[in-house]
Amino acid sequence: MTDASILVVDDDAGIRTVVSQALRREGHRVSTAATLAQLRAELAVAVPDVLVTDVVLPDGDGLESAAALQAEHPDLPIIVLSAQNTLTTAVRANEAGAFEYLPKPFDLDALALAVRGALARRSSAPVETGEAIDATLPLIGRSPAMQDVYRIIARVVSSDLTVLISGESGTGKELVARALHDLGPRRAAPFIALNMAAIPRELIEAELFGHERGAFTGAAQRVAGKFEQAAGGTLFLDEIGDMPMEAQTRLLRVLQSGEFTTVGGARTIRSDVRIVAATNRDLAALVQAGGFREDLFYRLNVVPVALPALRERRQDVALLARHFLNRAAEEGLPRRSLGPEAIASLEAHDWPGNVRELENLMRRCAVLGRDDRIGAEELRAAIGEGGRAIAVAEAPDAIDAAVRAFLRRLANDTPQALDDGTLYDRVIAEVERPLIEAMLERHGNNQLRAARALGINRNTLRKRLDLLAIEPGAVRAPGR
Repeated sequence: MTDASILVVDDDAGIRTVVSQALRREGHRVSTAATLAQLRAELAVAVPDVLVTDVVLPDGDGLESAAALQAEHPDLPIIVLSAQNTLTTAVRANEAGAFEYLPKPFDLDALALAVRGALARRSSAPVETGEAIDATLPLIGRSPAMQDVYRIIARVVSSDLTVLISGESGTGKELVARALHDLGPRRAAPFIALNMAAIPRELIEAELFGHERGAFTGAAQRVAGKFEQAAGGTLFLDEIGDMPMEAQTRLLRVLQSGEFTTVGGARTIRSDVRIVAATNRDLAALVQAGGFREDLFYRLNVVPVALPALRERRQDVALLARHFLNRAAEEGLPRRSLGPEAIASLEAHDWPGNVRELENLMRRCAVLGRDDRIGAEELRAAIGEGGRAIAVAEAPDAIDAAVRAFLRRLANDTPQALDDGTLYDRVIAEVERPLIEAMLERHGNNQLRAARALGINRNTLRKRLDLLAIEPGAVRAPGR
């Protein structure tokens, strides 16, 4: 639709000029306004085909005005521009009925595309407005990659569509799941999270669907599963790629029919939950390898949300670091700040543990630092101290060093032990600790995965942890 009328509202004259020129090149007629008062005056004369408006205007809030305009002119598509490029702004824009939300600085081609889309859908039904949301930010970041995430969340937050969140460990997948719950219509109901990798395979179905008394050995009473516990709310299935195939079959059946039965039960229970799943694995590749059901993958992947690694949004690092330092201070830790060189060091780091690693580093600096301001040298030292206990690539060298050091000690202290027939068992006992710690570290302290990598069952691993007095949570893992 060419020769459409576009009204651009922004108090920045430069933005009004640039946007007007770009839209006129598209063949549209453009008028402008700098305030809400001028906007109302323009609307009194004629309603445009599309309204493009800033949020913060000299005489009021553009989003509040957008909500009122949607009620008065339900066919008017509104495109919101904002320098307050947070998740809250994206959701508010969606709730106000905006057709599109573009964070500043925006790409003119993206704006032109949004205008074309708005014109094409000009007769579509308006989005219902919702109640105001809390201004607390569940996610932080102003990078383009995070803005894409915000826009997806804003569009699906009010629906019950199933969402599949993918991303490396420590990128904030549970935060996205909680944002979908806390900002959506199910916010008053429970948010229940279940980590598939942390549950023994034989217990996953009972955890999900509950069990009846006597359903299996040790089932002394009826226990509600996570589907029942989350009734009316959101069920977050973390590490969905580690779900056993038999449990995948039952989950698929629930997603298809909306009904389930407890383990050992006969009564059909209606499921009333929103499913949000997350994985740090490539589920499509897992499907090809036969490790994940293809039909379940498509059931879960209705709305995909791909979270960027922190190294892919370095411009957010300083913002996040300051946020974590402020949070640490609010919790009673010393208040500290970052110098320019420290920020440069943070932005240069690759962050294998992503946001979680950054948060832990800032807490460590808050506790251990001596000065009010964190310097680059102190920061580099803290990164080194908080690095991986035994890097996976270094694990063989670490074990080799442990064996050689042990043999030297034996030769010096008890040389007879080298020939008494116990050497093999002694060496195995000596290297077992660094080996187990290396595998726990590699798999993010996940005992089930570490046990699989070692070729032992989980119960055996637990016994070895107890015997060796290893506390899994104390093993430093990437992003933990």
